[in-house]
Amino acid sequence: MNYLIGIDIGTSATKTVLFDEEGRVAASASQEYPLYQPHNGWAEQDPHDWRDAALETLRRVMDESGAGPEDVKGIG
Repeated sequence: MNYLIGIDIGTSATKTVLFDEEGRVAASASQEYPLYQPHNGWAEQDPHDWRDAALETLRRVMDESGAGPEDVKGIG
């Protein structure tokens, strides 16, 4: 079966969803990360947290669905 993956890298978490050819959700995963506030009025994030969360949620949706890399036809 063919699948599409959607990745949403948000302010507080990354959410990844694997959709089948009919648009049904085959698997989903979310990974939270911190918002750093080193000084009053500052808000920062570490891009490594985004990368790590994207890789982790991708791994989880692939494992949960049993899909192989060759089954994924697009990522957005």
